[in-house]
Amino acid sequence: MPEGNSQQPQKPDQQPPLPPGSNQRMPRNVVSYLILLGVALILVALFQQSSPNAKEITLTEFWKLVENKQIEELTIQEDGLIKGKKIAQQGAPPNETQHFKVQYATQAIDDHFMERVQSSLPDAKIEVVKPSQFMLVLLSMLPWLLILVFLYFFIWRQMRGAGGAGGMLGSFGRSKHRVSVKEHTHITFADVAGIDEAKEEVHEIIEFLRSPKKFQRLGGRTPRGVLLIGEPGCGKTLLAKAIAGEADVPFFSISGSDFVEMFVGVGASRVRDLFKQAKENSPCIIFLDEIDAVGRKRGAGFGSGGHDEREQTLNAILVEMDGFETSDQVIVIAATNRNDVLDPALTRPGRFDRQVFVSLPDLQGRYEILKVHAKKIKLGPTADLRRVARGTPMFSGAELAALVNEAAIIATLVGKDHVEQDDLEEARDKIKWGRAKKNRVGDEREQKLTAYHEAGHALVQSLEKDADPVHKVTVIPRGQAGGATFSLPERDRYYYSRNYLLATMRVMVAGRLAEEIFFNEVSSGAASDIKQATGIALYMVRGWGMSEEAGFIYYGELDGEPTMLDIVMNKMSDKTAQMLDDEVKGTIDHAYNEAKRIIIENKDKLEAIAEALLKYETITGEEVNALIRGEAIDRASVSDLLDEVDKDEGSEAGQARPIQADPEPDSELGDGPLPQPS
Repeated sequence: MPEGNSQQPQKPDQQPPLPPGSNQRMPRNVVSYLILLGVALILVALFQQSSPNAKEITLTEFWKLVENKQIEELTIQEDGLIKGKKIAQQGAPPNETQHFKVQYATQAIDDHFMERVQSSLPDAKIEVVKPSQFMLVLLSMLPWLLILVFLYFFIWRQMRGAGGAGGMLGSFGRSKHRVSVKEHTHITFADVAGIDEAKEEVHEIIEFLRSPKKFQRLGGRTPRGVLLIGEPGCGKTLLAKAIAGEADVPFFSISGSDFVEMFVGVGASRVRDLFKQAKENSPCIIFLDEIDAVGRKRGAGFGSGGHDEREQTLNAILVEMDGFETSDQVIVIAATNRNDVLDPALTRPGRFDRQVFVSLPDLQGRYEILKVHAKKIKLGPTADLRRVARGTPMFSGAELAALVNEAAIIATLVGKDHVEQDDLEEARDKIKWGRAKKNRVGDEREQKLTAYHEAGHALVQSLEKDADPVHKVTVIPRGQAGGATFSLPERDRYYYSRNYLLATMRVMVAGRLAEEIFFNEVSSGAASDIKQATGIALYMVRGWGMSEEAGFIYYGELDGEPTMLDIVMNKMSDKTAQMLDDEVKGTIDHAYNEAKRIIIENKDKLEAIAEALLKYETITGEEVNALIRGEAIDRASVSDLLDEVDKDEGSEAGQARPIQADPEPDSELGDGPLPQPS
């Protein structure tokens, strides 16, 4: 790309240089400083008129000092104020001031007064001072002068710039954008992974910014705006920066919330300032992050009335985008995860012509993202990024970046030289479900109840062919859960089959059933299972048409903000509402009965899994399958590890230190094999 097409961005306050020989005016800042300096000098002169640390005394005390000849200097003003300095007395406190002042009646200062003072103080320095007429006038004008200075700085100065971007709002109306160039960000498409389709779709934007004449040759024009839509953390901002980096043009970035202030009209003023500076630095890219903050549908409120600042800001954006010329070479890129609330005028052709969906990465995409972030850390030989990618379905790019960083922190804290596989998997579990609480000591009966609860999940999930495979079961508390059954999905799921959902519901109710069958009581530990099972049943009946009785019909709002269709559909008859309630309950009851049958038929296998959990605290999916086949687990238990450490410690100085056993092997997905359907 020729150097002439890449201009350095100009600061908002930077003035273009004047040609040689032109008359340069004194900058406004210098004038302001001169005014401030003058006011400061006036105040200093006023303060100098008063003696430092002068103690005010009464007339009786004054005449007593005169009669005792204790005055060294005396200044008599015609306005009746008398100032003086006493003769220092021996034994007086060192911090006692010698200066004094006394207010005398103006008409009493006559010839008789002066003769009495001069005769009593023959050696004193006596001076009669007439007040300066200039200072008197200045004192009377000082309040008005201060008011004028205030008006100059806060009103007149802003009115002089009313024709500019700030208007009368001054700095409030200036755009708060940040300008970046390739040399500062160093971000290119090589740093963006997992969203190849989105990169291909925006590639033509880069080609236009590099060589706009190639497109203009046949009369075509580039899209004026590109709207990036995707879940939080999926890489919208990173993709926009990579576009600017590949095209090697300035990148103006600002958030939608930066436009709105407490003053009406600030947002529109900032929009005009932003687009003005962008056109001056073209070719360039304007990136509006979280545009839904100002781009929501207009007139959505019910009788809000008044002056809507967001609507004025949105109108300014619409007008500025319509004002682009073909030669402007300014591309506007906006990002949002709420495209459903954007105003239709914003998304029509001619403004945001392209809508690029930045989806969550698939298995290969997650692997590529992990490779990008893994370059910044030291991986050990046991680290398997493909296995981590397989165990992180529905993870965004930001979550994968946090996973790698958290794994490096975990490995550093335990003194490792490399990040190993167990560090990566522990980091994933910590990010998704919280830190493992290995030091929490619970009641023995509570631990046994937790073991049977998780054993119920593991047994039914292993025997259900339509459910995800079990990867790990643990009774070590993590986050809000007392234990967890982790699954390892065989593939990414973009939709859910009916058999998979029913199998998942049977897995969810199996924990409560194990408590009921083996302990003849139930606990609150199944709260999360109940919530997820109910959510799946509601979606199956009301949203996904998987109920024969409810049919192929959508029955109103399930989550999110209610739409007009939701409001209409919620006005259903009592008979229909009762039918839906019965179908939801029937779906859950069917899963409950099927899971109960499986557990009763395999009680001995469930007991074996529970006993293994109490002994080892954590067992793998392979070990669960081995227990179901009737095989035994051959490895050291938690008690064996503790006894071994105790022997080693006892052979030393007899000093005891706390021991934390962590026989926990791999870890994959968390409590519940299915995320909440959306």
